Amino acid sequence: MIKAILIFNNHGKPRLSKFYDVCVCVCVCLSVSVCVCVCALRLIGGSDNKLIYRHYATLYFVFCVDSSESELGILDLIQVLVETLDKCFENVCELDLIFHVDKVHNILAEMVMGGMVLETNMSEIITQVEAQGKMEKSEAGITGAPARAVSAVKNMNLPEMPKNINIGDISIKVPNLPSFK
Repeated sequence: MIKAILIFNNHGKPRLSKFYDVCVCVCVCLSVSVCVCVCALRLIGGSDNKLIYRHYATLYFVFCVDSSESELGILDLIQVLVETLDKCFENVCELDLIFHVDKVHNILAEMVMGGMVLETNMSEIITQVEAQGKMEKSEAGITGAPARAVSAVKNMNLPEMPKNINIGDISIKVPNLPSFK
């Protein structure tokens, strides 16, 4: 089982952290100075855990796994993650991880869920992440919802304002409202 996925730059600054172990998540909620120490002890401590990492350009990709995981399998998973990030961001760099953290988390969510590997097919991962991005753009986020609702009401072609709305046994009387147009 994968317990954590961490990405650091060459200076040791964390650029992404994703924890899958419940006891590790409790440590994350503490203050920053305590978090680093406690998490490092929890991740490295114990004979059951292994740290598997790979260095690409200015980033270190670190996976904390239990003893049942294959080192070569995790190295392949790191390779798939990096190649997927490269395709999604067109030559990924440290700034992509900082400014597009939500997209990186979406990619990780397609690959790993609850510490278990779900998908390793890069084209399938990219397809799902692009579909997620299209859906987010079509919804235009929470801030666009009120404007879309008002424009939908304005664009309704009603011959006249209804006086009553009947839904089954329920009848709702509509108050006199000024026209939206």
